[in-house]
Amino acid sequence: MDMPSDQSARFNDPAAPANWRAMFGWRRLRTVAILCTLIILLFSFGWKAGLSVLVTRIFCVGLALLLVFGLFEQWPRRLPKWMARWVLQVAAVGVTVPITMFIAYMWSTAPGAPMFWNEPDRLEGFVTFTLLGMLLAPWTALTALLRQREATVEEQAVGFELERSEMARAALDARMRLLTAQVQPHFLFNTLANVQALVEAGSPRAPQLLQSLTAYLRAAVPRLDGSTNTLGQELELVRAYLELMQMRMPDRLAFALHIGSGGHLLHCPPMTLLTLVENAVQHGIDPSEEGGRIDVHAEVLAAEGAPPRCRLTVIDTGIGLQATGRGLGTGLAALRERLLWAYRGSATLELVEVEPHGVQVTIEFNIETT
Repeated sequence: MDMPSDQSARFNDPAAPANWRAMFGWRRLRTVAILCTLIILLFSFGWKAGLSVLVTRIFCVGLALLLVFGLFEQWPRRLPKWMARWVLQVAAVGVTVPITMFIAYMWSTAPGAPMFWNEPDRLEGFVTFTLLGMLLAPWTALTALLRQREATVEEQAVGFELERSEMARAALDARMRLLTAQVQPHFLFNTLANVQALVEAGSPRAPQLLQSLTAYLRAAVPRLDGSTNTLGQELELVRAYLELMQMRMPDRLAFALHIGSGGHLLHCPPMTLLTLVENAVQHGIDPSEEGGRIDVHAEVLAAEGAPPRCRLTVIDTGIGLQATGRGLGTGLAALRERLLWAYRGSATLELVEVEPHGVQVTIEFNIETT
C-alpha cells in the first residue's frame, strides 16, 4: 500500500513544516482514548496496585504510540524508493510498544524497590501488556492508515467530480455560444438581403426601412452574445422585427403578440422567439402570394406536483409544410439543439400543420427559479 500522492508530495518535501495539528488531531486522540479506556476496563478487575497507576501507565503508552505514529508520518522527509511510509509507521509503532512499556514500568517502580523483572507478578503484567500492545497497536495503526487512505481517495473523487462538472459546464457554455453564433449570421444576412432588394427596386420605403433596421440592430446586437435574457426583451426584438418586415410587405403581413401576466420577467434563451418568427416569415408568409398573419403566444403552465413551464407558440397562416415540403430549417434545427443543451432534454419543440394552411411551432421549457 502506498501513501496518497498529495500526502507523499508533502512528506517528501524537505521544506514542508511539521503538521503537528494533524499528528494530534481530534479523531486520533479520540481513538487512542477509547482504546486506552477499554484496556483499563479490561484489566481493572483484580488489579492489585492503585488504579491511578494503571490509568497513567496505559494513557502514557497510548500517547507515546500516537506521537511515534505521527512523527514517522512526516519524518524522515525522504524515504528510499523500496520503503513504503506506511510500513515504517506500523513497524515503528510495534517496536515502540515494548520500549514505552519498559519505561512505564521503570517509572512506576518505587525508589529502593526491586526491579519489576525480579517480581513475578509485575513481570507477568509487563509481558501481558507488552504482547497485547504489540498485537493491538500495529493493527490499529494499519486500520487508521487504511481509513486515511479511503478518506483521501474519496476526497480526490469529489474533487475530480467537481472538476469534471466545471469542465462540462464550460463545454456547455462554449457549445451554446457556438450554436447562437450560427443563428446570428443566418438572421442578419436574411434581413440585409431584404433591405438590399428594396434599395435595388428603388422603393420609397427603403430609407425608412433602413432607419428601422438601424434601430432594431441597436436593440438586438447587444443581446446576441448568448447570455440569457427575459421574455420581455425577446418580445421587444420580435415586435421590432415584425414591424420591420411589415414595412417591407405592408399588405401581406399582419401580426399580434399575446403574453400572459408576469411573463415579461421569465428567463428565455436569446433568439428563441425571434428564430420562430423569422422562420414563419421566411418560409410561410413571404412565399405566399396572399401573405398571412403571425400570432405569438407566451403563457405559463402550472401543474400540481410538477415545476412550472413556459409555453411559446408561433402560428402563421402561410403556405404551410406540405406546400414547401420542409421540415426543420437551419434556424429551427439550431434552436432545437440549443434548447437541448440549455435544458438537458426537458425542453420540447413541436412543429405541426395548421388547417386550412399554415404552421404552428410550440416550445415548452421549465421556468428557472432563483
